Order: sequence, then structure tokens, then C-alpha cells
Amino acid sequence: MTNFLAQSGIGNRIHAIRKQHGIRSAKDLADLIPGNNVTESILQNIEAGRKHDLSVSQLLNIAKALRVTPIFLLTPIGRPWAELDIANLSSSFDGMTVVEFDAWISGAEHGAYHWSTNDERAERTQLQAMRELHAQIRERKRLTTNLEIERTLDAAAGEIATAQEWDTTEERLAESARRIAQLTSYLASAGWDLDGWTD
Repeated sequence: MTNFLAQSGIGNRIHAIRKQHGIRSAKDLADLIPGNNVTESILQNIEAGRKHDLSVSQLLNIAKALRVTPIFLLTPIGRPWAELDIANLSSSFDGMTVVEFDAWISGAEHGAYHWSTNDERAERTQLQAMRELHAQIRERKRLTTNLEIERTLDAAAGEIATAQEWDTTEERLAESARRIAQLTSYLASAGWDLDGWTD
């Protein structure tokens, strides 16, 4: 079985991932994609190297059907120091490696790509803050559930929790709420619309 991680060319990567996931033909893959913007014919042309340009929706539909993130289709991620092999990119991508492209496209704050302007750095910092906010909201939900369970168990046992104050679920929940407020304030001041998202 061909390792898709190091394949050159988007068509070869799609073909290798399809085979690795047990999808026998381009028709079978097309059947997994709702709508009609990715047909068997389109997939055959991509895999054969006759079609190099994909719309964003085609790329995302194919990646979703193959159960991989788009970066696996766009680059030979198994060769992180190889140069990009995406057709028809402008010369501004010349010399960009796979690992730099991954950092650029994902907005990784401390990745291999080095931001060239203050605006670009600010945008990436905001993106990182949004990701942390999302993680903190999930953590707050988890801690809230844990606190409810702890209180129920303590009440059933007729006991009062004896955990160290600095290590209680309540303290961690309060710290999470403080961080959510900080991140929300920062992103709102940068113009992000977070109405209802942090509830």
C-alpha cells in the first residue's frame, strides 16, 4: 500500500488516501460526496494529473469524504522540508516548505512560518486567542459538570470536600471564567463578533 504522506502531487495523494481507506474507485469516492461539484470524472482527472485546479469547496468536500484534513491533500506532509508542489501558486510561495506552509495556513503562533508584517502578526494572535477561547469554553463546560457531580457525591455521602483550596474544581472553574473574560474582551476590542458564543 502506498504511503500517501510522502506522495507528490495532489492527484497522487488523493488516489493513495482513497486506496488506503478502502475506497475502491473514483466513482465510490464521488458517491460519498453530496451534491454534484465533485463527480467521478473530476476525480479521475485530478488523480490522473489532468486537472490541477480545484475550487475550495471541491478540496474541502474531497478531504471530508476521505476523512483527512485538507493539509494532507495540499502537501506531502510526510516530507516536511520539501518545497510545496501545488500547481499555479504565485512566486511569493517559491521556496516555502511543507512545514512552513502548514504553520502559515493554520496560523500557528510559533510555527516555522515567520510573519512579515505587524498586521499579519496581529491577525495570527487573534486567531490563537479565538482557539484558546474555544478551548476554555469547553474546559468551563467540563469543570461545571465535574462540580455538579462532586456536589452530588458529597451531598450523598454527607461530607464536605477537603481538597486543597488552590486545587478545587471551583477555583479552576473561576480561573477558566477569568480567562474567558480576558479573551472575550481582547477579541471584542479587535472587532470580533462573539455574541452568544461564550454563553
